[in-house]
Amino acid sequence: MYLFTLLGNLLIMATIWRERSLHTPMYLFLCALSISEILFTVAITPRMLVDMLSTHHSISFMACANQMFFSFTFGFTHSFLLMIMGYDRYVAICHPLHYNVLMSTRDCARLVSWAWAGGSVMGMMLTLIVFHLTFCGSNEIHHFFCHVLSLLKLACGRGMSSVTLSVILVCVTALMGCLFLIVISYVFIVAAILKIPSAEGRHKTFSTCVSHLTIVIVHYGFASMIYLKPKGPHSMDSNTLMATTYTVFTPFLSPIIFSLRNKELKNAIKRSFRRTFCPSSS
Repeated sequence: MYLFTLLGNLLIMATIWRERSLHTPMYLFLCALSISEILFTVAITPRMLVDMLSTHHSISFMACANQMFFSFTFGFTHSFLLMIMGYDRYVAICHPLHYNVLMSTRDCARLVSWAWAGGSVMGMMLTLIVFHLTFCGSNEIHHFFCHVLSLLKLACGRGMSSVTLSVILVCVTALMGCLFLIVISYVFIVAAILKIPSAEGRHKTFSTCVSHLTIVIVHYGFASMIYLKPKGPHSMDSNTLMATTYTVFTPFLSPIIFSLRNKELKNAIKRSFRRTFCPSSS
C-alpha cells in the first residue's frame, strides 16, 4: 500500500508533466496535491513500518517533533490545496470568460506557494506549542506515530486543558474554514450547473468536479472523526484507528479516485503508457 501510494502519485505527476493537454491550472493543483501526499506519506509511513517489524519501539524527542511538524505541515497544505482546487472549479464553471485572467500561471503559482507557506506556518506554530509543554509520568505514546492528541495526554502542569483546547480549536478552525469555503464554492457551482439547459451539458460540467468532491469527502470525513469525535470509554483505541486510517488510506485512495473518476487524466495515463511501452502502435 505504501509503494502504491508513492507510485500512484508519481504516475499522476509524471503524466501531467508529459502531457501538454494537462498543462492547466486544475492539473497544476493536482500535481501539487500529489507532492503533498507523497511527502506526508514519507514523513509517517516508513517509521510506522520500521516499528511494526522491530521489537524496539522508541523515538527521540527531536525525531518526534520533526514527525509532528511534517505531518501538520503536509496535512494542512493538503487542506489548503483542496480549497484552492474548489476555487479553481468555481472560476472555471461560474466565470469561464475570466478564467484565463483569474487563473493565470503566475496566480496559480502564487496560490500554491501560499498553500505551502500556510501549511508550514501551521505546522511550526502547533509543534512549538505542543513541545513547549511539560511532559511527566509515562513517556509511552499510545499511537503509531507522534500524534498531537496522544502527546497532549502525556503533558502535565497548569493550563494543560486550555492548551489542549487551543490546539484542537486551531486545527478544527483551519479545517472547517477550508471546508466552508469549498462548500460555498460548490453552492455557486451547483447553481451555475442547474442553469445549463441540456442534461448532457450539466453532466459533462459536473463530471469535472466529481474527483475533487470525492477527495474532499474522504479527507474531511476522516479528519472530522479524529478531531470532532466525542470522548468515550475506548476513545484512545478508536482515535488511533481513525488516525491510522486517515494517514494511510487518504493518500492511498487519492490517485485511485483521480485516475478512475477523471476521464481526461485516465486517457492521458493510457496514452503515456502506450507511448512508453508500445511506441510502434501510437
